Amino acid sequence: MTQSRSSLISLDDTPYYHCISRCVRRAFLCGEDNYSGKSFEHRRQWMVERIRFLGHIFSIDVCSYAIMSNHYHLVLHANEVEVTALTNEDICHRWLQLYSAPPLVSRWMKGELTTEAEVKAALEIVGTWRERLLDISWFMRSLNEFIARKANKEDNCTGRFWEGRFKSQALLDEQALLTCMAYVDLNPIRAKIADSVEQSEYTSVFERIHGVCSNSETKDSDKMIKPLFGFKVYESNQQVDVIPCALIDYLELVDWTGRVIRDDKRGAISEQSPSLLSKLGLDSETWIELTQTFGQHNHVAVGSVDDLALFAEHTGKRWIVSKANSQQIHH
Repeated sequence: MTQSRSSLISLDDTPYYHCISRCVRRAFLCGEDNYSGKSFEHRRQWMVERIRFLGHIFSIDVCSYAIMSNHYHLVLHANEVEVTALTNEDICHRWLQLYSAPPLVSRWMKGELTTEAEVKAALEIVGTWRERLLDISWFMRSLNEFIARKANKEDNCTGRFWEGRFKSQALLDEQALLTCMAYVDLNPIRAKIADSVEQSEYTSVFERIHGVCSNSETKDSDKMIKPLFGFKVYESNQQVDVIPCALIDYLELVDWTGRVIRDDKRGAISEQSPSLLSKLGLDSETWIELTQTFGQHNHVAVGSVDDLALFAEHTGKRWIVSKANSQQIHH
């Protein structure tokens, strides 16, 4: 049974969510399609530019991403601090880069409204837009609809492009967040289409190493691009809204994991494992297993037993996942 999005997302429990969308059968997002003989490699750039542009519009940060041949992964952070600080005018400016304004709001923006009732009605609409700019479902809708229309136009066809609604996982703590981010960044290596993280194009780890690359022929590349969500900086005292580890530690861990996976040396893992593993309280074998299988467990939330119980309570569920599966990542 399809679950309502309110039963899958609870910002009271976590601002971090892993989202996945897949193409319908025989639809091809990117890469070489053996069925049709066509190459859709250029669509990867469509995806990256749209994701980064939407990050600029929405108060939603991109922690990690991977664009694969028939699906993509995102780890998103809903930034309540940012959206709260926006003025009503800021909200309108952002929203109207994606959608048109109703006449009432257009008149309010021009200062043409003459009654309190009209102003109140206009501001209620703006308030709805403010909520949507923090809404992961609206972010994903704005991404998937745009790509579907563009792909269908290129393919000269109509109909469904994506396989139903996107799937989401709540990442309830630091271990779940960093494990999921690494799982996402390592997608090309697990799929054996890249030999190292340095070569894993169209992933966030590749972008963090090499910087933003834009070669699109569309005007989207001229739009504002929001940086990827930041990591903790040891020297800084302002560590509130950041990924809870240093970038260099994360890159070291993902690079080390990628080498183990690619070389198939899980039975002979070096004792010189990255320091971040010990900080996360995970041993090497468990970490490698998690970064290989994280996405195979279709749980709506990942975290400690206590965090899962709270999430279940807040989203109206009896339980989220078995205690045994939860303890694999928290042992």
